Amino acid sequence: MPTRAPVIAVCHGGGPMPVLNDPGHASLIKSMTTRVPQLLNLGTPQAPRAIILVTAHWSEAQPTISNAPSHSLYYDYGGFPAESPGVADEVFGVLKGAGFEPKMDGVRGWDHGVFIPMLLINPTANIPIIQLSVLRSASPAQHFALGKALSPLRDSGVAIIGSGMPTMHNLRAMFSGQANEGGFRKRNQEWSERLSKTVKIGDVEERGRALEGYREWVGSKEAHPVGGEEHFLPLVVCAGAGGEGEAGAFGDDLMGLKQFSYYWT
Repeated sequence: MPTRAPVIAVCHGGGPMPVLNDPGHASLIKSMTTRVPQLLNLGTPQAPRAIILVTAHWSEAQPTISNAPSHSLYYDYGGFPAESPGVADEVFGVLKGAGFEPKMDGVRGWDHGVFIPMLLINPTANIPIIQLSVLRSASPAQHFALGKALSPLRDSGVAIIGSGMPTMHNLRAMFSGQANEGGFRKRNQEWSERLSKTVKIGDVEERGRALEGYREWVGSKEAHPVGGEEHFLPLVVCAGAGGEGEAGAFGDDLMGLKQFSYYWT
């Protein structure tokens, strides 16, 4: 019987910088090349048979699944695994069964929310990837339900990775220097601590209810401006897919801020 595959919500960093060995991404690069492969059991008989990758860089009205045998890239990178249309069909089936109206997309290429982290996590490119969009609604309840629908696939060896920047994705604040101001940092610290506490709630239903109110938390709109929630939503999908039990977490220093990743094994 396959080992139950993990769920991991990662911070994918800024653009191509992680694969260019940017010194400001050193901590994240180390996590992507050591910690995440260990969580996925790569290189062992317990490695997943496929990975569903929920990317912050693809938003659709309905959950949309990439299902071509192979994909081009939006940028000049290569060496990626073939996709598995059979697993895409499995994803379609569980989402349809949960009341969603999923769609297939055999044209869209890999975006950097997919190819940047996966170049670091699994450079051998020997595990099929199914790219999955987030929803334009930005509804935390819908994204949590999406994750719950995907969760049973873990029991057949399908891992789930959410690729975004869960702790903070506010480029204006990060590049203007605002993120270094004392008041901003204090609010962001309070936001980050509350987020970690919430994600680590062991009861999955309680976790989902708590995440529905995230917009009322101190620092929420500075961490993820209204209309720019897409880098937070992959984490919400993962929080739903994680099921019962407390999440683990690790933090990486990125541009002077601590960016956290979360996982369920």
